[in-house]
Amino acid sequence: MHQNNKAQSEGNIVHKGIILSTAYLAPVSYYRLLKQSGQVWIEAHEHYRKQSYRNRTRIISANGVMDLSIPVEKKEGNKTLIRDVRISEHANWQLNHWRAIESAYSSSPFFEYYKDDLRPFYEKKWRFLWDFNLRLQHVVLDMLDMSVEIKPTTAYISDYKNELTDHREDIHPKTELPFEIRKYYQVFQSKFGFLPNMSIIDLLFNMGNESPLILI
Repeated sequence: MHQNNKAQSEGNIVHKGIILSTAYLAPVSYYRLLKQSGQVWIEAHEHYRKQSYRNRTRIISANGVMDLSIPVEKKEGNKTLIRDVRISEHANWQLNHWRAIESAYSSSPFFEYYKDDLRPFYEKKWRFLWDFNLRLQHVVLDMLDMSVEIKPTTAYISDYKNELTDHREDIHPKTELPFEIRKYYQVFQSKFGFLPNMSIIDLLFNMGNESPLILI
């Protein structure tokens, strides 16, 4: 667990706790919320929802934005709890995802620096989406040198009122961003212009140790 013991020294404004959904290599906006929050809860008791960042990430390839989705199995259909969603081995998704990431970012300034931290997630077999996302999130936080206290929820609560700021549905592929994303260099920017709110790896591979500055 990452303890939030550096936030004040880094000059960040620490807000009250927030709650987010789990996410696969979440977009930049997700990590901006993490950086600004004192404590973070990840929803572990919601039902799985399709077409979200829970099992999808977006990268920029030579042909534009590319969605990478983890195939999943839901033993109880749409009523399967997110923590019980299993990863399917359908279509060799790990190899395909890693090839897509490598093709998209091999020419980026920091791909060689970070690739060995990420590649194991595309070699080892994982049973549950929840475990895969959580472990990958911790690695990304280390890459960003971010200290955040993260806890899974112990029960589903639909309305947190004033206890937590609820962002479970705010970071979604079909939802407008709740705030502006600071522009940064992207490999294919001359071709497509700046594309906001891509996967956090887009920021890391392009900006390296300057990535936390984009999140402030």
